[in-house]
Amino acid sequence: MADHLTPTTVFKCLADDNRVRMMLLITREGELCVCELTCALNESQPKVSRHLAQLRTCGLLSDRRQGQWVYYRLHPNLPDWVLQVLTVVLETNKHWLSPDAKRLQAMGDRPERVAICCESKIA
Repeated sequence: MADHLTPTTVFKCLADDNRVRMMLLITREGELCVCELTCALNESQPKVSRHLAQLRTCGLLSDRRQGQWVYYRLHPNLPDWVLQVLTVVLETNKHWLSPDAKRLQAMGDRPERVAICCESKIA
């Protein structure tokens, strides 16, 4: 899905303050669940979920379910140029993202992540 990304598509998908902030937080953290983004952005769960669905539909994010949690991460097939844009924007705008990052770091009861890795093939 991410192979259809053009500059126009990417920038249209990111043409919202909340979606940009989500993408930068996920770029920074590697993976975040809905509740973490809700806390970091200080927005309602339905609003955060709606924006995440848009980013997933655009091909910028992928998700996985772990029990009651749904985690979002950058789509594994994102073109290098998209990753470079996100990295540069994140590195040069830490001050802009700082309030969101602080709320995320201060969040209590963050869900535990179970590492996704290959199960041992040794029986």
